[in-house]
Amino acid sequence: MREILQQLSLNQTQKIRLEAALQQLEESSKASSSSSSAIITVADTIPVNHEDGVLKGHGTSELDGEVVATLCGVLERVNKLVYVRALRARYKPEVGDIIVGRVLEIAPKRWRLEVNFSQDAVLMLSAMNMPDGIQRRRTAVDELNMRSIFEENDVVCAEVRGVHHDGSLQLQARSQKYGKLERGQLLTVPPYLVKRRKQHFHHLEQYGIDLILGCNGFIWVAEHVEMEENEMIEDQENKLEENSKTNKRSMTVEELERSYTPLETRRNICRIANAVRVLSMLGFIISVEVIIDTAEASSFLNIEIKDMLGAEFCVQIAEREAKRRNSLVKKKG
Repeated sequence: MREILQQLSLNQTQKIRLEAALQQLEESSKASSSSSSAIITVADTIPVNHEDGVLKGHGTSELDGEVVATLCGVLERVNKLVYVRALRARYKPEVGDIIVGRVLEIAPKRWRLEVNFSQDAVLMLSAMNMPDGIQRRRTAVDELNMRSIFEENDVVCAEVRGVHHDGSLQLQARSQKYGKLERGQLLTVPPYLVKRRKQHFHHLEQYGIDLILGCNGFIWVAEHVEMEENEMIEDQENKLEENSKTNKRSMTVEELERSYTPLETRRNICRIANAVRVLSMLGFIISVEVIIDTAEASSFLNIEIKDMLGAEFCVQIAEREAKRRNSLVKKKG
């Protein structure tokens, strides 16, 4: 509540409404989790049967013969293992995670990326899908042309290939769905708000945009680009040839028109991006369904895009979510 008050300038009425909505959300979360997992705080005693040979996991400790919690979170049990899953935690990479990052440096045979982790990630040239689309050994010419593929400050989508013993991330981008991202906005949210799902790439047809929910808390909202693999390979080959000539000539009118994003699409990008920002401010789990619902609510209430980050709309979204969760709890009950 204190974090929300710092970001929003609420009047007294809005503050009371927001407190009531958050209270309802807390009660509904307790009611829904009471049957499965218990929410505990620091120093709470965890009921266990010592005769079963309990294994004390993350967020637990033994004190005076009892197992106590050292973190605030949700108590989880897996066979004999007992641990606490923190409600708010930093990004913990797992192999196969879809992430979005920004290129910081081009080093020999690798790119170094900022991925909202304690260390920078590394994308090796050998783990990158080459523009010609052919699986082959990387040559010295490929290494010289690395800047024509990705350069500093480019936004890139990749997959976690592995985590080294020193904690550094190894990435790969061997599929056509990975690579450089353009014509959009990069948003940063707390990683714990983005849950791992089967699908992290979304095409919002009604808005004509693409949405990538990175497991590391980087979210990409951009104009939808529909391109077949063959067209993509040819286009990337042309880019490699054209990038070496960009300093010699200016862009033609046709090239400018091709790189132009329509005004309506830009408005949709901003509306979806502001919906993500509102959910992040309120601390709600971010999924494509909730994002679309928030964006549609702003359109239904005739809220201008620039006013979506205002206090009134944030309070209304909190009240809507409280009603939705209460109805779900009643249905289960």
